Amino acid sequence: MNVTFDNLPDNSRIWIYPSNRSFSKTELKTLTADLSKFLAQWTAHNQNLQAGFELPYNRFIVIGVNQQTVQASGCSIDSSIRFIQDLESKYGVTLLDKMNVTFKQGDFLAYKPLDEFIKMVKAKSVSKETIVFNNLIDTIKDYRQFWEVPARESWHNRFIK
Repeated sequence: MNVTFDNLPDNSRIWIYPSNRSFSKTELKTLTADLSKFLAQWTAHNQNLQAGFELPYNRFIVIGVNQQTVQASGCSIDSSIRFIQDLESKYGVTLLDKMNVTFKQGDFLAYKPLDEFIKMVKAKSVSKETIVFNNLIDTIKDYRQFWEVPARESWHNRFIK
């Protein structure tokens, strides 16, 4: 059951998929339709999941599930991964590679492999104050509070001295 992302409770589980590039306006329209269609039929043990999504910065796919109504199961999570893989193919983007870092450089978003991000740290091109996106968080509450933070406040801090 597709619901508005903003109406999901704070303890809803989320998955964040960063894209290696921004989606175009045309792609955003079809991506919105694709996500709406998938979430409308997404189930766990034949029960509809109360789920919503948003597309921040036209660059991320954030899917949330209200775990208080029906919890996502292993099979339902697997089906969402297959759906995301289909989106990767359809739009020619990378969404599932967790070894990449998305961060702000001025008004722009940069998407770099982790090893390149570490090189940028060593070259002092990024610092503890660089705004990074912590895509490992797993609740809407954490998403709202700790997703977009200075590197010193996320797991990225381990690379910055």
